[in-house]
Amino acid sequence: MKVDLFLTCINDAMFPRTGQATVRLLERLGHTVNFNMRQTCCGQMHLNTGYRSDALHLVRKFVNDFRDAEVIVAPSGSCVAMIRELAPEAAHWEGDNELRREVQALAPRLYELSEFLVGKLRVTDVGAYYPHKVTYHPTCHAMRMLRVGDAPLKLLQQVRGMTLLELAGADECCGFGGTFSVKNPDVSAAMLADKTRHILETGAEACTAGDNSCLMHIGGGLHRLRSGARTIHLAGILASTEGEVFA
Repeated sequence: MKVDLFLTCINDAMFPRTGQATVRLLERLGHTVNFNMRQTCCGQMHLNTGYRSDALHLVRKFVNDFRDAEVIVAPSGSCVAMIRELAPEAAHWEGDNELRREVQALAPRLYELSEFLVGKLRVTDVGAYYPHKVTYHPTCHAMRMLRVGDAPLKLLQQVRGMTLLELAGADECCGFGGTFSVKNPDVSAAMLADKTRHILETGAEACTAGDNSCLMHIGGGLHRLRSGARTIHLAGILASTEGEVFA
């Protein structure tokens, strides 16, 4: 299958290793990965802060960039949720019914990484090896908007050498929420404190998730506590083998 990778702007700018891991994983499973160099932002940050017309300009660009893609995969539940769930509503609010129809036509071909692997490909064992104690944080957009369910856990449970530890309060937000953490820093910090406490209580060496935005927030909290625990994107674990670890 030919897969178009939507890397997302945060990964492109700050976590390129996640993109490399996603490509390595998909190619190992026998797929051809295409990267459209014209791709930019999904517009979520703009929409969240009230710049609806600017957001829809980026949504329109996304549609044009990926119009001919057979399948689009992104290592980010947040950005996939923006296009699939939020963009059609935003287009409706702006009275742009043509864009709404185009997004809705494209949406069934756009997948978050874990839902693509488990839901589309029906694969749970991707041949990964990661010899560490790990706990999993389900991110809000993937859990509540995309409803990926236990797809990430099914993948992690098949990783050889890894001990998967249950996280208390797993369904609670980490407090990042994009611009929420900027606009409501005290509330965000309190939510992060709860999340990091639960992570450290597991004794895990690493916390994983499907969104680097959340992992950036959590990782910052763990670092400031000098806990020794780290964060790693789900793609990094799934791409890891005995010969190469994407840590």
